[in-house]
Amino acid sequence: MNHFIKRILLPFVLFLIVGSAKAQLGYNYAQYDLGLGLDINKVYGDAQTVVSSKSAHFNFNYNAGPYINYIIEVQTGVLQGGDSLTTTTGRQFKNDFTAVMFRGQLQMGEIIDYAESPFANAFKNLYVSSGVGFVVNHIVNINRASIKTPGFYTPGELNSNQILIPARIGYEFKVFNSYNEPSFKIDLGYQYNFVLGDGLDGYTAGNQKDAYSQYSIGIKLAIGGVTSYRKQIHY
Repeated sequence: MNHFIKRILLPFVLFLIVGSAKAQLGYNYAQYDLGLGLDINKVYGDAQTVVSSKSAHFNFNYNAGPYINYIIEVQTGVLQGGDSLTTTTGRQFKNDFTAVMFRGQLQMGEIIDYAESPFANAFKNLYVSSGVGFVVNHIVNINRASIKTPGFYTPGELNSNQILIPARIGYEFKVFNSYNEPSFKIDLGYQYNFVLGDGLDGYTAGNQKDAYSQYSIGIKLAIGGVTSYRKQIHY
């Protein structure tokens, strides 16, 4: 009886072990990433001239899967715009801002079959993302009176806190280690932040809310929590 059990069970156990090992090859990923990067910003508010400015961002990523991500991000830097000398309103501002936001992110690899198509495989890292956050505004330089239009003055607050809704599209280049696990990622994105208020530029004018856009580049490093995915990630 023992001999019979060994003859039947041993090949079966070996089959499961080998099959499991093969199934994990190229399927593993880290559940946690730390990231940082740079942004080029433009404010769309009450100033007549749109000006580019810079900021930095830092984020923590929880990867529910290699293509489903939940991100907490902090942004800090400068938002600015306007021209006090050439515009009729004379509005010009500089905002040393800090923003904190939470985003969910869906990459196309979660919803498409990329195993048999080089074209689909190229698009698996394309993503869309949105969530909620808030921005802390600290206006450090502002011009409220117009030179070209005497008597024209724009009021507003120097400091404010406002809720925002981020909408982002981007592409995440995954770089794999010797185990075919994503070890770090290069993230290129465009983000438009809808601010639910009118204090981003320090001016209270008109009926429209403020907003700011960002072109960003960043890097994310895998920091642990390795687990497996149902599909092969590396091709």
